[in-house]
Amino acid sequence: MSVRLIDRTTLPLEHLAKRDGHKYSHGHALILSGGTGRTGAARLAARAALRVGAGLVTLGVPPAAQMEVASQITALMLRRVEDADMLRKLLSDPRFSAVGLGPGLGLDERAAQRVGVALEDPDRAIVLDADALTLIARRPELLDAVHARCVMTPHGGEFRALFPDIADTLRETPESGPAYSKVDATREAAARAGCTILFKGPDTVIADSDGRCALHAAAYDRTAPWLATAGSGDVLTGLIAGLLARGWSPPDAAETAAWLHVECARVIGPGLIAEDLSDTVPKVFRDLGL
Repeated sequence: MSVRLIDRTTLPLEHLAKRDGHKYSHGHALILSGGTGRTGAARLAARAALRVGAGLVTLGVPPAAQMEVASQITALMLRRVEDADMLRKLLSDPRFSAVGLGPGLGLDERAAQRVGVALEDPDRAIVLDADALTLIARRPELLDAVHARCVMTPHGGEFRALFPDIADTLRETPESGPAYSKVDATREAAARAGCTILFKGPDTVIADSDGRCALHAAAYDRTAPWLATAGSGDVLTGLIAGLLARGWSPPDAAETAAWLHVECARVIGPGLIAEDLSDTVPKVFRDLGL
């Protein structure tokens, strides 16, 4: 199957615009946060989800971190999520149209339970990153619960932890062609997990379980080395979550978020920090004529 190259002509960017409707027409994203001192990553993701057009975004926060988060947010909303049962009750509200979890979530048993609860509904759109991926790699039952409405966003180390045999094949030096490529590895991982995989890097590859595959190359005039900074991946998670909340398919959300992520970085240039990325989304939208 062919691989599509991602650029502004191959993406449904016109659907980023808001032409009508009210806030609930554009979805409600829930971003789960870790505990005290670990909330920054989730706040970065939540702000990105709101910037990309989700009508509402709520941070699900452990009790001990409520004051820390409340003092840092304005347009974002906050709900107390103490344990798995409280998360299950919160997600019973059908107005939550997407969930983002992983950034700063933690790696303890309580965090693992939250990941499990989020994965219970196979119709729920979810983006899984960072600590969520580490937990899934450590617990086969969580990988088994991943479904077609999920987007997993591993970097190289997380990909190796999740799919060690595939990563080993990718690292092998071929003695004859064709070589096993990052495209092959991402497609195989997506088929195994039954979801969309966004394998990060300057050569980001996105594949779903049906074999659809796209490549976004941040190279030549698209190079964006300034994205190598703390929190930039959390912003990508939020962009995907926001698009999922708006009803985008997992592959379309992942591909468009990857393009927007780099486009924002190119507008900002040297000196970029993660907070800048979300604040640059409006300029990118204006440049697109939205």
